[in-house]
Amino acid sequence: MITKILTLFKIARKIARSDVINIISEFHEVPKTIKFFFYILSFSLTTSKKSDNKNINDKESLCNSIQEMGTTFIKLGQFLSTRPDIIGNEIAKKLENLQDKLPPFPTHKAKEIIQKELGENNYNLLLNISEPVAAASIAQVHKAQLNDNGTIKDIAIKILRPNIKKIFNNEIDALMLLAFLIEGTIKKTKRLKLVEVVFLLKEITNLELDLRFEGSAANEFLENTKNDAGFNVPKIFWNYTSENVLTLEWIDGISIREKDELEKRNIDTKTLAEDVIQHFLRHAIRDGFFHADMHQGNLFVNENSEIVPIDFGIMGRLDKLNQRYLAEILFGFVKRDYKKVAEVHLVAGLVPKNVSVDEFAQALRSIGEPIFGQSVKDISGGNLLKQLFEITEKYNMQTQPQLLLLQKTMVVVEGVARKLNPETNIWETSRPVLENWLKETKDPINSLTETLKNTTEAIKRLPELPEIMDKANQALTYLASDQIPQGSKSYLALNEKKSEMITLRNQTTIGLLLLVILGLLVF
Repeated sequence: MITKILTLFKIARKIARSDVINIISEFHEVPKTIKFFFYILSFSLTTSKKSDNKNINDKESLCNSIQEMGTTFIKLGQFLSTRPDIIGNEIAKKLENLQDKLPPFPTHKAKEIIQKELGENNYNLLLNISEPVAAASIAQVHKAQLNDNGTIKDIAIKILRPNIKKIFNNEIDALMLLAFLIEGTIKKTKRLKLVEVVFLLKEITNLELDLRFEGSAANEFLENTKNDAGFNVPKIFWNYTSENVLTLEWIDGISIREKDELEKRNIDTKTLAEDVIQHFLRHAIRDGFFHADMHQGNLFVNENSEIVPIDFGIMGRLDKLNQRYLAEILFGFVKRDYKKVAEVHLVAGLVPKNVSVDEFAQALRSIGEPIFGQSVKDISGGNLLKQLFEITEKYNMQTQPQLLLLQKTMVVVEGVARKLNPETNIWETSRPVLENWLKETKDPINSLTETLKNTTEAIKRLPELPEIMDKANQALTYLASDQIPQGSKSYLALNEKKSEMITLRNQTTIGLLLLVILGLLVF
């Protein structure tokens, strides 16, 4: 109990002595109780470290303050940037630029971890391990070479930070306790479900703390896309991969965000913009397995003008039913065939059978027509799906969380394409992928009916990783839906954690009362 309270105190002090509360209160009302609580905790005999750079804006100042507080807060900030329902649109937008960067840990420590994880023999086959080439909050990357049966290969070695699992879980448990105390003190905050939000972050981030999961996801992605022209997934070296170390093929490339540099290399950025969208749709519809974190920092272009993705910690999965559903409804909107889209929903059982096809088609038209009336640069397939899920909810459609994750990713992918070419026509770019796939799968309605008979698909996975993959899919489902379903293992674990926090709160209260009584007796 004492350890947890001490960790909570340290966490609260970090928040209190940063600029976070002050910055947020400038554009979002913070309850006076919370402000007073952190004001008391901010007192110190030493000078508080505050940002004195008057030239940076609120967005930069907020991100810098969170960055200085370390791994747990960086992850929390990134997660909250996807939850404007909790923190408001303005703060969410400010957090979108939060950089996941921290100073690297020493190379000699990285080598010790590699040697311990991979064993002496494998370690001796690694050559020229470099200083860190990238360092994030959870792991850092080193370039090296591998003697692979006499062939020297360039590789990237990703290594988890020392003790990061213990540090993160201790701090996140303390944050959960803090959220619990805030909910208990300020009744208005209960609707935000702060404890559930922090617990969900814990579930998702713990996936990143097992690099075997990321390796398994990358391996499946590689197998699915190995014949896709213009797309290149790095190869995983399994003999040099463990829970704390991931070794993969080194890729020389230019970040897709460096548009000017790409154009200097005579790479057609307009074509590249179309390729980003088409590859994403192809993976989702054809394979049912897509990269769900395709922001600019995770995409490179190699010397062959191929798109090279990295960081496979967050991947999305669709079953055959949802693959078919996605293709049919997007293509239906492309052709402005709203009755067809309505029929697909009914045949798939996604809306009740008593819903009128014509009435539902009219509702769908109310989404589609305004979008087609917009200029090319304002059209978004991701926003279309968002509006579709909102309107189908009124017809009692139970939207699959995996589709929500895909919709969120589609918005990011379209954003990447727009940066490369602001005039990218999302519909014209999507059309050939959707059209070709539907042609290859027989008659749409009949094929969909057949699909309904067998919607489960075998997941490619390493034999030793089924538990990790199951947990991964579960956590990503929670991420997409922003909630933890009742009856799930995670829901039961959350309730256990709440009971533990109630006990801890009671023990803390009793402890404080005893201290007060003791003080009165003594003094």
